[in-house]
Amino acid sequence: MTPHDLLADQFQGHRPHLKAVAYRMLGSLSEAEDAVQEAWLRLARSDAGDIGNLGGWLTTVVGRVCLDMLRARKSRREESLEERLPDPVVSLADAADPEQEALLADSVGLALLVVLESLTPAERLAFVLHDMFGLPFEQIAPIVDRTPATAKKLASRARQRVRGATPNPDPDPADQRRVVDAFLAAARGGDFEALVSILDPGVVLRGDGGTLAGGMKILRGVAAVAGQLATFQRMATSATAHPALVNGLAGLVNTIDGRLISVMSFTISDGKISTIDILSDPDRLARLDLTRLEP
Repeated sequence: MTPHDLLADQFQGHRPHLKAVAYRMLGSLSEAEDAVQEAWLRLARSDAGDIGNLGGWLTTVVGRVCLDMLRARKSRREESLEERLPDPVVSLADAADPEQEALLADSVGLALLVVLESLTPAERLAFVLHDMFGLPFEQIAPIVDRTPATAKKLASRARQRVRGATPNPDPDPADQRRVVDAFLAAARGGDFEALVSILDPGVVLRGDGGTLAGGMKILRGVAAVAGQLATFQRMATSATAHPALVNGLAGLVNTIDGRLISVMSFTISDGKISTIDILSDPDRLARLDLTRLEP
């Protein structure tokens, strides 16, 4: 094995972790892949013999790449006012490979990723690297060009915004699935009272149909969300609903004649639906790898 092949093999061992970091930073699977690939290119151009801690070095590089991508994205969105749901990670419970397992770890649901989108790039990096991956602030500080104390403050500010903004999901997958099944039954039957009974008073529904559909739309509260019962019923009676894990939480993948039309993610808290996230953007659905949905 050549030194280059050995280095590539070592890099592959770190790849699941690096993509998990990048996904939490960016909320985009394609951009996360780009960030990881850029880390490999920088590693291949470097003197790897001088790197004492390869995992730490690669995490730092990915962090810097993601920070630059977030800053560039923020500049573009300030001009376009674009909002969108993060990319969902969809799989069957028993069909995740190591990379999928890393992406799904800690049930980083779409609701949490939406909140992370509201942070500044530096806050998001400090929070993700410290709170989710345990990097010390001494290692985070150079990435954001701050002192360790300032990096700690960035993470603290982010933590305050995240805490309470997203409810903690119920831990039992079976309990989550029962509530999603109850939602589907209420939708199919057009049962308004049954639907209301499983919605949290502060329920939030986010639907992203893409640019042609007017971008992301948000509804808040039981009255507004239950008011979509007719839409839910049309979906439930015309489409085939496939139970799946969406970002580690109970969700549904909906198809018509084998064509993917939407991915739904549910956050279940205290036995009630607290968030529903629906991605129906045809362009983004076409890029999803749903081979793992096959039994």
